Amino acid sequence: MGSNPVYLDSSYPIEARIEDLISRMNLEEKIAQLTSIWAPNIIENGKLSEEKLSTFLKNGIGQVSRLAGATALPPKEVAKIYNEIQKFLIEKTRLKIPAIVHEECLSGFMANTATTFPQAIGLASTWNPDIIYEVTSVIRTQMRYVGAHQGLSPVLDVAKDPRWGRIEETLGEDPYLVASIGESYIKGLQGEDIKNGIVATAKHFAGHSFSEGGRNLAPVHVSPREFREVFLFPFEVAVKNAKVLSIMNAYHEIDGIPCASSKELLTKILREEWNFSGIVVSDYGAIDMLYSFHKVTDSKEGAAKLAIEAGIDVELPSLNCYGEPLIFAVKKGIVSEDTIDNAVRRVLRLKFKLGLFENPYVDPSEVPEFLDSKAEYRNLALEVARESIVLLKNDGYILPLSKNIESIAVIGPNAASTRNLLGDYSFTAHLSLTKDAVPIVSILEGIKRNVSKNTKVYYAKGCDVTGSSKEGFSEAIELASKSKVAIVVVGERSGFTKEDVSGEGRDRNELGLPGVQEELVKAIYETGTPTIVILVNGRPLAIPWIAENIPSILEVWLPGEEGGNAVADVLFGGYNPGGKLPISFPKSVGQIPIYYNRKGTSWGNYVSSDSKPLFPFGHGLSYTKFEYSNLEISPREVEPTGEVYIKFEVKNNGNLSGDEVVQLYLRDVVASLTRPIKELKGFKRITLEPGESKKVTFILYTDQLAFYDENLNLVVEPGTYEVMIGSSSEDIKLSGTFEVVGEKRVVLKLRRYFSRILIE
Repeated sequence: MGSNPVYLDSSYPIEARIEDLISRMNLEEKIAQLTSIWAPNIIENGKLSEEKLSTFLKNGIGQVSRLAGATALPPKEVAKIYNEIQKFLIEKTRLKIPAIVHEECLSGFMANTATTFPQAIGLASTWNPDIIYEVTSVIRTQMRYVGAHQGLSPVLDVAKDPRWGRIEETLGEDPYLVASIGESYIKGLQGEDIKNGIVATAKHFAGHSFSEGGRNLAPVHVSPREFREVFLFPFEVAVKNAKVLSIMNAYHEIDGIPCASSKELLTKILREEWNFSGIVVSDYGAIDMLYSFHKVTDSKEGAAKLAIEAGIDVELPSLNCYGEPLIFAVKKGIVSEDTIDNAVRRVLRLKFKLGLFENPYVDPSEVPEFLDSKAEYRNLALEVARESIVLLKNDGYILPLSKNIESIAVIGPNAASTRNLLGDYSFTAHLSLTKDAVPIVSILEGIKRNVSKNTKVYYAKGCDVTGSSKEGFSEAIELASKSKVAIVVVGERSGFTKEDVSGEGRDRNELGLPGVQEELVKAIYETGTPTIVILVNGRPLAIPWIAENIPSILEVWLPGEEGGNAVADVLFGGYNPGGKLPISFPKSVGQIPIYYNRKGTSWGNYVSSDSKPLFPFGHGLSYTKFEYSNLEISPREVEPTGEVYIKFEVKNNGNLSGDEVVQLYLRDVVASLTRPIKELKGFKRITLEPGESKKVTFILYTDQLAFYDENLNLVVEPGTYEVMIGSSSEDIKLSGTFEVVGEKRVVLKLRRYFSRILIE
């Protein structure tokens, strides 16, 4: 072996290197690995401060928080400073341990000049895990350029309450869809070899999206069975299937226990049941909140004890409770050093897996001046934005429009805006920048690029996203009145400021269009000009008047840098929309919760309304028509350890090529406990040319029928199961049944989560 210490010799196994290094560490050096530093705190005037490095990093550091995302520095400068930080740690600290740098990457790498993809709710609307893998592969490449090692995504919260501002960051309301898209996200980000990949961070563990009143950080009221079947399911898949390397706790409490101090959640379930071996990082400030917000301890020392003993390994984003308070707690005997050692082992294990000790630096000469410089990146941003667009309604087939149309009035607060096409964790929105970090195509610009040179395109803002002013109505009405069609672009604005109505901390107690936007739509509609509404928003909106009266409606979510081009492609027939809703739209806020997979007893009517959604989960139209036929289910009887083949045909009966998302739903007809009326158990996005048909086979594993019984054992019960094949959760095209025969089966650790799909 070499002359270096064992931990610096890559010829030794990782576990031997970990033990050698821990044996050499004093308490301060150990705890330093469990801490982080907020990047702006060590940078002055765009340069690294040697004095601050010597102050904060003298014993080493576990992580550096958002070197790119919090500084707005150009990519080459980020890479240069990254190298300087690692150089300091390797040359100026006793043990020479490099740091992990983490960044945000929800809708693209949140950094200056990086590609801005659609927000997560839009990614989910593609119902296409393959394209999500492509997206996160690009994110991985761009993050690796500047030295990042960890991304604080994906959000695997199952979205049950659209009042919650962070709905836009989620992958929708269904645990199967969330888990499937999330798995591809993680695999694309981490790559084939983590030494060249980015550590994904599944968050927020767990149940964050079901908060009381839809208020961020509020308590979550959920039963143990629903918690496991719905809210834990995507995380279980992330750990067991996708091999995610990091988990982030949620801020809230469940039954009086904050997630940040929950041994049940962070140790018993995560590590002991699921055998998770990665690191648990705190959400920003979550450990201090045990003291300052939840009041379950009277000191920072107490907060540190609760968190470290529950299973949080690293405190983000900066030195706080895991600094002096934790050192003090260990020295007083409040926290054992064995507990510290176990957390340090996990941190060091990840650093060794990343190859940081062998390759701590990046090559700044290889870093692009502009991360979004490759045509393939923008082309992918365009393609995923197209796939994310959902055609909610198209009565009379107003869409697609002719490019040679005589005149168009483009109206609304989100029509000419580039800023409002972005989600809250985009670089521009998150840092409240006054100009775009990358070129962004507005919807107005996209329309202008697509129409003929003879088409007159008129524009009026009409009103703001929020506020009560109608001063712009008269101009908008005038332009609509002299045009052949009016395209009204309305919705929300995402971010963190008072101007924003969607995003983290921007929870709403009503779900209509903000401000006077609906009145603007009505005013344009009353001109008699054919009207199209485009929704640019982060959550499902309650818009019953628009749904009833406007003939054509497009949901485009927060479509990112190529949003304008993608929308125009759909408007003028350059792309046939095929996106599907990952979340149900309510008719009113009073219907919430409105998710599709409720129990049968939850569908009762109100005095003045039913409890059905405005637009259901899985809904999305096309410019062509698809026909479903020839359902075959075999075998009709299956053992509790078997599989069922569900085969059918889909044909494009129209004149245009198009995408259809075929959806498999199941219902347990009679069970020992009440079960949802239907549950998604498979889906596939397929492309069909005019007149073309394809045979689709879902191979359903009986594992997928499992639920938690009265003793919280995961079981497959004998009985009748109804099969439903649909174009949405309500538009069921084919149905049949099969029987599970034999004895009830307890499902142990090995479990198949997803159907397999064959296309002929």
